[in-house]
Amino acid sequence: MPDTDFDLITFDCYGTLIDWESGIINAFQSEALAGGVSLNPADIAAAYMIEEPIVESEPYQPYREVLAKTALGVAGRLGWKLEAERASFLAESVARWRPFPDTNAALERLASRYSLGILSNIDDDILAQTREHFSVRFDLIVTAAQVESYKPGHAHFLEAMKRGNGKRILHAAQSYFHDVVPASALGVPAAWVNRRHERADEGGPAPTYEVNTLSELAGVLLG
Repeated sequence: MPDTDFDLITFDCYGTLIDWESGIINAFQSEALAGGVSLNPADIAAAYMIEEPIVESEPYQPYREVLAKTALGVAGRLGWKLEAERASFLAESVARWRPFPDTNAALERLASRYSLGILSNIDDDILAQTREHFSVRFDLIVTAAQVESYKPGHAHFLEAMKRGNGKRILHAAQSYFHDVVPASALGVPAAWVNRRHERADEGGPAPTYEVNTLSELAGVLLG
């Protein structure tokens, strides 16, 4: 069993703590239905996972703009003629995205032993709205807006290590691509919260832990 003697656990937010997929699907379906268009949930999710990394790989732009461009790209893939002036619907929906059912209870358990942080591809003002859904305090917050970079870039992790002042960090996240790979490259232990039951890349780094839920991670770390 790997060492569980950490000081700080940092989390990806959307997809790990927040049910981003349901939030995205609901936002797209609501906006499309307002124009008389019906979209399939699985098609929305699949198109989104293609489009967002493409937009995030471009030179840094605020996440509101990333979401608007992604919305337009997804709509194009799905044959929905979305006007550019309506593409802000996705960013406006984020405040309504809810935590997974196990999130707050697991965070409360983990907060009894560890300091907690968030490393997120988001703007500060949007994250501030999301944090109202959590029942714990986060001691460290690193956003894309602060480092002007998006994961899987290393800037979030380097900034967390800098601010951590030598604290032993475990990074927990749902995305292998955005989080486990860059954390591992920097020598940061990673807990893969594999909610989607995906497979690691062939030849890619192995996470320090692999669990399916935050509740399971809390059980592994706290016993």
